Amino acid sequence: MKTMYSPQLLDHFQNPRNAGELDAPTVTVQLENPACGDVLRLSAKVRDGRIVEIRFRAKGCVPSMACGSAITELVAGKTVPEAKALGRENVVEAVGGLPEASAHAAYLAVDTLAALIQRADEET
Repeated sequence: MKTMYSPQLLDHFQNPRNAGELDAPTVTVQLENPACGDVLRLSAKVRDGRIVEIRFRAKGCVPSMACGSAITELVAGKTVPEAKALGRENVVEAVGGLPEASAHAAYLAVDTLAALIQRADEET
């Protein structure tokens, strides 16, 4: 059983990528994990079917904040179909693994991305 955070997870937490809000995003979504209260907000600019820029804001545990950072790195510059193909395992790999008790963080990141993509599809 994994009980410590990986160096990659700690790096995403201590040096978050793409943190903050975008000016004039194409789409913004925010989801909350009702069980633990973690919140993840993603804002993106989607142009010609590609995520050209993405930012995140997170409130919650260390893994949720790290997964927010990782999901933005994974999808920045990708097409919408490429972003749709990403799953929880991609996020877990990007942060170097998660303790079992922190699995919810990767689900929150992937669910928020799915909501962002759905909203982007609806608005185009």
